[in-house]
Amino acid sequence: MEIPQSWRGRLSFKSATIVLFILNVVTVFFLLQGSLSSYSARYRLSSDQPDSVQLRYVKESEEVRLAMQPWELIKRVREIEQETYAESETIQRKDTKQTTAIDLSKRLKDFRSLNDASSMKALEEWRKRKMERARQRDVGKNGTASSQA
Repeated sequence: MEIPQSWRGRLSFKSATIVLFILNVVTVFFLLQGSLSSYSARYRLSSDQPDSVQLRYVKESEEVRLAMQPWELIKRVREIEQETYAESETIQRKDTKQTTAIDLSKRLKDFRSLNDASSMKALEEWRKRKMERARQRDVGKNGTASSQA
């Protein structure tokens, strides 16, 4: 079985592949259209009449849900949270003021003690110098008094 030359020019592997590809694309297109149209048709049939029923059901369930929420409890919890936040804020302010006051008093005490220590040291040095001068004067007076005698 030989294929005549006239068919060989018209039907090649490349053209056969292209034809099969086009047929596959068309088949996929029709399958997608059929499945999507049946889905939308089912959706339209089921959603036309019960739409008002479903809408009423949704509204009722939303009302029930809102009625079941403890609004007063939620408000009270928020008030308590705000009170604790305000209290913690005032406590924090008082705490910062108190810590700064304590810090300042400590610094003043340290400054005074350092000042007192340095004053005491300076006073002690002054006394030593004064005593040394007094001894030198006494030695000078005694030296001059003994040489005169």
